[in-house]
Amino acid sequence: MSRSKRLKYIAAVVILLFIGAYARHRYLANKITVTGRLQDRSMSEASGIAASGINNEIFYVHNDSGDTSRFFVINDHGQLINTVYFKGDGSQYRGVNDCEDIAVGPGPETGKSYIYIGDIGDNFFVRPTIIIYRIQESKSLFDSNKKQVKATPIYLRYPDGPKDAETLMIDPLEKLLYIVTKRGDRVGVYTASLNFTPGDTTTLTKRATLTFGGIKPLKWITGGDISKDGEHILLKSYQEVYYWDRKEGESVWQSMQRKPYKPRYEEEKLGEGIGFSADGKGYYTVGEGVFAPIYYYKTP
Repeated sequence: MSRSKRLKYIAAVVILLFIGAYARHRYLANKITVTGRLQDRSMSEASGIAASGINNEIFYVHNDSGDTSRFFVINDHGQLINTVYFKGDGSQYRGVNDCEDIAVGPGPETGKSYIYIGDIGDNFFVRPTIIIYRIQESKSLFDSNKKQVKATPIYLRYPDGPKDAETLMIDPLEKLLYIVTKRGDRVGVYTASLNFTPGDTTTLTKRATLTFGGIKPLKWITGGDISKDGEHILLKSYQEVYYWDRKEGESVWQSMQRKPYKPRYEEEKLGEGIGFSADGKGYYTVGEGVFAPIYYYKTP
């Protein structure tokens, strides 16, 4: 074999090895693990999941519209640790209208972590305001004797009329609350400051419009999350997961205008909930149904 042919052969082998290593990396990054199932019938319509900011083994989930003003404290095996109630300010279902997502992040007091529950669903586009409930995290939430907590409502309105939304996210870097609308060929990205006066109504700021491929309703955006360090972003539809790696100096809404990476996703029955693990190295998804499985994926 001539020297030039040997060099071409070696180059081809190196390229094949690189392709194989890259493919293996992507496979491992997209490996799916079922960590458990929601182990109580009361969690039959899970619509959101979020990792605790004070305990890496704790997660919060809540039901879709039709439930009362409550959320559930679980571990990643789906074991129910506590059911926590709060006083809602909605007009239906004993205090809430249509809670669609949950997030955890900073708030008014430095060094504290807060749970945000998004009463943001509006199937008929008739709500003049939507409500976010903010609850300070504490270890008492993990005690089954703790059943009632104080929730501070945040009232929000869209600058361009009522919208249906199922995605609530908290950006810990710019201290912004994010809402991404659900329906249509194009969805809107809206923000509001986490610094607000309780009782006031704030007008959201529209930041961007996003377009996703697919057919309705499978392409509708049903959930999202921002990692606790603010560096990773997720949105999901009923059929896909979309991921962005936030670049230095970017706002979340600017990152989401770049083409997303679409990792492997195990399609679920009405899969709406998605949330990063506390360390941001992975994320969880959960759908509706009695004893629904909890899926874990590594962050790309």
